[in-house]
Amino acid sequence: MANKRQLKKQIRYICGDLAGECILARQLMPNADKEKLNQAVVEIAELQEESLANATFAFDKAPRDFESLKEYNHAKHVYYHTAYEQLVKHFNDRVQDIVKLMNEAMPAAQKEANKAK
Repeated sequence: MANKRQLKKQIRYICGDLAGECILARQLMPNADKEKLNQAVVEIAELQEESLANATFAFDKAPRDFESLKEYNHAKHVYYHTAYEQLVKHFNDRVQDIVKLMNEAMPAAQKEANKAK
C-alpha cells in the first residue's frame, strides 16, 4: 500500500496521461470522433477529482475500543488495506471504461493499423 502522497501523485499522473492521449488523438487524427474524446477528457477530470477526494479516509475507532493495542493496530491495518483496495479497484474500473470510450472514438482505419503492428 502506498502512502497518501504517492497515491495522489499516481492518480494525477495516470489521469494526466490519459487526458493527454485524448487531446493528442483529437488533434492528430482527422477522422476521430471529437465529441467522444471531449467526453473522455471530462470523465477523466471527474475521475481525478473524485479519486483525490476519496484518497483520504480515517479509521474511526480509538485504542480504548479494543482489548489490546495489538488488536487496535490489526483492525486499523485491515481497515486501511480494505479502503485502499476499494479505491484502487474503483479507479481501475473507471479507467477501463474511459479507455473503451477512447477506443470507440478512433476511426476504423486507425484501429486496423494498430492491429497490424
